Amino acid sequence: MKAYVLVNTESAMLWKVAETSLKIEGVRAAHAVTGQFDVIIYVELIDIDMLGTLIEKLQSIPGVLRTQTAIVIPPRITGEA
Repeated sequence: MKAYVLVNTESAMLWKVAETSLKIEGVRAAHAVTGQFDVIIYVELIDIDMLGTLIEKLQSIPGVLRTQTAIVIPPRITGEA
């Protein structure tokens, strides 16, 4: 499964949060961004249980205020050609 975790951080902590998140198993990319969120983290995991564990680890990083997760919806498989 794939997901994006959108993170709000304390002021001036976005780079440290992005860097620290890359050490967590399943995190494939972390970017400091402009806009409503401070960091966007892309993750790839085997199942939803692993996602819950990963989010707990992200939320324990110093400077993380809150997270919002967007799970990627896989493409539909149809019998039509």
